[in-house]
Amino acid sequence: MLFNSYLFVFAFLPVVLLGFHLIGKRGHLRIAICWLIIASLFFYGWWNPAYLVLILASIIFNYAVRVFLGRNPSKYILAFGITVNLVLLGYFKYANFFVDNFNVITGVNIHLEKIILPLAISFFTFQQITYLVDVYRGLAKEYGFLHYCLFVSFFPQLIAGPIVHYKEMLPQFANDTLYRLKASNLSVGISIFILGLFKKVVFADNIAIHSNSVFKAAENGIALTFFEAWGGATAYTFQLYFDFSGYSDMAIGLARMFGIILPVNFYSPYKANSILEFWRRWHITLSRFLLDYLYIPLGGNRRGQVRRYMNLMITMLLGGLWHGAGWTFIIWGGMHGVFLSINHGWNAMGSKIFTCGYKTLFITKISGRVVTFIAVVIAWVMFRADSLDGAISMYSGMFGYNGISLPVLYESRLGGLGDILKTLGFTYQGMFHNGVFGDYKNGITLLLFMLLIVWFSPNIIDLFKNEKPVLGLGVLTSGKETMLTWKYNVIFAILLALLTVVCVLNMSAPSEFLYFQF
Repeated sequence: MLFNSYLFVFAFLPVVLLGFHLIGKRGHLRIAICWLIIASLFFYGWWNPAYLVLILASIIFNYAVRVFLGRNPSKYILAFGITVNLVLLGYFKYANFFVDNFNVITGVNIHLEKIILPLAISFFTFQQITYLVDVYRGLAKEYGFLHYCLFVSFFPQLIAGPIVHYKEMLPQFANDTLYRLKASNLSVGISIFILGLFKKVVFADNIAIHSNSVFKAAENGIALTFFEAWGGATAYTFQLYFDFSGYSDMAIGLARMFGIILPVNFYSPYKANSILEFWRRWHITLSRFLLDYLYIPLGGNRRGQVRRYMNLMITMLLGGLWHGAGWTFIIWGGMHGVFLSINHGWNAMGSKIFTCGYKTLFITKISGRVVTFIAVVIAWVMFRADSLDGAISMYSGMFGYNGISLPVLYESRLGGLGDILKTLGFTYQGMFHNGVFGDYKNGITLLLFMLLIVWFSPNIIDLFKNEKPVLGLGVLTSGKETMLTWKYNVIFAILLALLTVVCVLNMSAPSEFLYFQF
């Protein structure tokens, strides 16, 4: 069941929301929790009921380990719990990948049937690992089994995050006031949900037409033009942005309808002026997990610069592998490891060379944002490509190995300059002569429009800053209100109604969120 489907919006959500608050209003809090757990498991089992056994077994096992750790905080019990979780994740997500590569390296022919990846296994596995570690460290207060079940299975964040900590969620579930419907929570939640839905069904799904066709052509070996390759790569950059941003907003809105505030997971990452800042804004809870449970335990930056860069590379390579069992994901993680290392090196060098506060200069910020955006676009190609050959085909077009084709009419208009450009590898067959970018005028317009949005428009957290939309804002938000700050008035109600109509009209063929595959 998808957030962006008629079934979810007009049937599942109203029934679950109404039932939860009606039961809670009568003081039957444990029954209300059970209602929400059952609804969440039904939501999860909608794709494949067989995997309900998997998530239930995972919940029961990890809660049992939690009980043992509470009685005896042994590192061996913790290691056992983490190992079982990772083995389960490894079998379903990586078994085929490792067997296939072992066959290639050794020349043997071990046959393993294709294992279908259970939905959300990466998210609920990591979430429970963080809980076990916190219990071992003595940081987790004990809550009942029902609260723990809801902590793992809560449907707004079950499928694609955020990856939440027990201290962010369990105290909220244990709060008795949660079970009484509040008009403010409902209005804020619905508003954020609609804005996220709009990002998905209007922005992400429409730009996907252009990105999918280009990447498909690359996989088929078509020699893409310079502009087709960059157009497709940039289109995917925006598709993923609005798809994941839309999901994150919808999760925040759904949780808020139930009175729950989720942690921040997405904060305008394409406004980042460096790769370091990008990873503080993109998939924030995953970055937090990798920092707290991998990078720092490896030694972080405490053992010298060489070890620091090594730890960065290991962390990002494993972060890439977390996203998918394929060399493209591992290389994507490695690329970001290199980018982060260069960023750290540049900061260290810049602090010694420049003494004028260069980081705050306008030209530094603008150039940093442009360079960061281009680096992210280049890396997303590896993330999106179905194969290494497809990625190489894309890069061949992007870096001019297929030549740079200009509009046909330029050949006669440029005169002598046109002849010089020919000697440099330029041709005059048309910028999009393969026809794989679709309606290129519409595509370019969309790309420019979306660039303006991601660079200059406020995000959900800024718009709803007065309503505490997420946990863990820290220093992310500015303190000033603007004319776009959400308010309880007629103008915002009319705008929301118009957006709702547009969303409903664009939901007839719902597509999955991109992060569902991870």
